[in-house]
Amino acid sequence: MIFRDLLNLLLDPSPQPLNDSDARMALTALLVRIARADHNYAEVEKDKIDRITMARYGLDIGGAIILREQAEGLEAEAPDTVRFTRAIKDAVALEDRIAVIEAMWQVALADGERDAQEDALLRMASNLLGINDVQNAAARKRVEKSQS
Repeated sequence: MIFRDLLNLLLDPSPQPLNDSDARMALTALLVRIARADHNYAEVEKDKIDRITMARYGLDIGGAIILREQAEGLEAEAPDTVRFTRAIKDAVALEDRIAVIEAMWQVALADGERDAQEDALLRMASNLLGINDVQNAAARKRVEKSQS
């Protein structure tokens, strides 16, 4: 499969830093994982992921859709959020990891509902990314304020 090399990098016990393309794919797959956490992967969540990747990576809509669709495949094959997230932590600076948490909240809140499974996954992912609960809550509040 096209993602085998990236998946092997993510799941390596001592992962190497990801290149920009792999980091982009891994971060997008993490957004897909949060959107799928409630078992209702809605169009509004897909649209939010596309908008985030367009803004973050300067993609046009076609490029954003292709990236999301590839990330959906990677997310489906990535068995372990812990190792998956650890590789992202090693590849992304702290300031950018806070932005990743904000992006995850944008996706989690895109359907207008907070879901316990999404909350739990987001809390775990933020801790694994080195973001504490206070920073995570502040990120959520910033997103909620921007969406109201």
